[in-house]
Amino acid sequence: MTMSDPIADMLTRIRNANTAKHDTVDIPLSKMKVSIADILVDEGFIEKYDIVDAGSFKNIRVTMKYTGDKKGKVITGIKRISKPGLRIYVGKEDIPSVLGGLGIAILSTNKGVITDKAARKEQVGGEVLAFVW
Repeated sequence: MTMSDPIADMLTRIRNANTAKHDTVDIPLSKMKVSIADILVDEGFIEKYDIVDAGSFKNIRVTMKYTGDKKGKVITGIKRISKPGLRIYVGKEDIPSVLGGLGIAILSTNKGVITDKAARKEQVGGEVLAFVW
């Protein structure tokens, strides 16, 4: 069976691993998912990610990040915004702010997959993929 929304699957796997306090989580590889993982590493929401060979296909192994001996979660919330059934696009003047700037919005633009802060700086709009806080 084919997956209708692989990005939502990635975010759900990260959310579930974070809730269960797992050290790592494996996600099927795609360029978009690697771009999202890059942003999550740069913004400090996950520790790191590696691309691992799992036989006939490759996975992204995400190493989760916690505060102080797995007591607190770094990711308190992660939400998919634009879905295959309802795409959400914003112009450069309508880029959303997550929790007053405490979280990030991940956007797919013509400059690549970037955060809301980078999109404001570059003066570009695009598709709002997810909110992370």
